[in-house]
Amino acid sequence: MGVRFQVVIDCAEPEPLARFWAAALGYVLEPPPAGFATWDDYYRDLGLPESFLGHGTDCIVDPAGSGPRFWFQMVPDVKTVKNRLHLDVHASGGRAVPLATRRERVDAEARRLAGLGATILSELGEEEEEGADHYAVAMKDPEGNEFDIN
Repeated sequence: MGVRFQVVIDCAEPEPLARFWAAALGYVLEPPPAGFATWDDYYRDLGLPESFLGHGTDCIVDPAGSGPRFWFQMVPDVKTVKNRLHLDVHASGGRAVPLATRRERVDAEARRLAGLGATILSELGEEEEEGADHYAVAMKDPEGNEFDIN
């Protein structure tokens, strides 16, 4: 049996990055616990110092409850090297869909996410080799974290 986990992404500005990934993944900003209007109200109630407050909503959740929770952890250092782990966002429909259709879907999703602040880096898996059956677009989120659309 698998274990539950959350994905933690280090960042400079949690709420804008949480909003980007919520839109990218079809997630929602995690609401504060019952009885609290904001996360800051909740954190104040826990007794956290003011330095922990004012960062907005820093978590997103799958509205269906099946995907992992994402926490966008504010850190002081900036990203300087390539990620050792990245997300693959599946937009193509899978190998049962013709490659040309998958390419159209992936490109459309890459353009949508670029419109939300991501950067298109390159196309991967071009049909350079005879019989190649994969297509993906490499991207960076608004803070420079790499991910792929496939």
